Amino acid sequence: MSRVSTPFVLLLLLAAGVLVSVSVGQLGVGPKGAIGSLLDAVGLQTSWTPQPEILNASMQQIRFPRAVMSVLVGAGLAVAGTVMQAIFGNPLAEPGVVGVSAGAALGAAIAIATGATFLGVWGIAAAAFAGGFTSTLLVYLVSRSQGRTEVVTLLLTGIAVNAFAGAGMALVMFAGSTASREQIVFFQLGSLNGSRWPEVLAVLVVTVPAVLGCWAMARQYDLLALGERTAAHLGVRVERLRGISIVLVALLTAVGVAFAGIIAFVGLVVPHLLRMVLGPGHRLLVPASMLGGAVLLTWADTVARTVVSGADLPIGMLTSLIGGPFFLHLILRSRRRSGGWA
Repeated sequence: MSRVSTPFVLLLLLAAGVLVSVSVGQLGVGPKGAIGSLLDAVGLQTSWTPQPEILNASMQQIRFPRAVMSVLVGAGLAVAGTVMQAIFGNPLAEPGVVGVSAGAALGAAIAIATGATFLGVWGIAAAAFAGGFTSTLLVYLVSRSQGRTEVVTLLLTGIAVNAFAGAGMALVMFAGSTASREQIVFFQLGSLNGSRWPEVLAVLVVTVPAVLGCWAMARQYDLLALGERTAAHLGVRVERLRGISIVLVALLTAVGVAFAGIIAFVGLVVPHLLRMVLGPGHRLLVPASMLGGAVLLTWADTVARTVVSGADLPIGMLTSLIGGPFFLHLILRSRRRSGGWA
């Protein structure tokens, strides 16, 4: 694919993925029924509206919000990965490096085990968001030294926070009930099951401004790729850029984990593949990653719902099956290029 055609191909794949996602399931309605239900939702009655009415209502209240949630979460995670790779100058960087996913999972686990109901059904999501954002802020503050961020220290602190969060989750699971333990495990595997319009709106309100903020800094990311000193001479306030970027990554990842659980490798696979096709320019790479992440998660969620009849597989498991071998391939290729093989 060329630089010009790639965004259009991604748009077509996304449109097809959303149409297939809302069309198939235990009660398949086909593309015509999906379009008819969408038209009915905006007030246009047609002969394509699925019947009986309960099927049409389930389309609008269950499948449509789940499809939109997959688009938003996938887009947010992919853009977060793109930004991480830009500020670290490393194509293997991804949001989990700064501990946001592990922190969010720990927050959710504590809420589940303690039966937190201070926000009703939003309690777990709020705790996950708070945990992810707090862990990222902790990593960033610890890595600051003499007014600048030490990248190596940030990465090492992220590893420490991930380890601490993992141990904390193990302790919570050990102390919790059997029911809470099962719920925590399911949260760790990731799922879009149960997505409804209020949750979609919450993710939308956070994801769209954060993605636009990342896109607005695309030129600065391009200059940062020339080196910190060169970027500073060209007018980039490197520490300010890095700090804002980490906050945006935390927002994008934490809100996705809060409502969908841990979905691994989207932030690694998508931006790396698109960088190979489009090159390193972030003015095109950021929106393309947004589309690519939405495409990947939409199709993965469709497979998760339909590959086993009567079952809803964890979507995080599917993305890990894709991302794990790809990550290993990247490591092996990097070692070959650096002369690490005899």
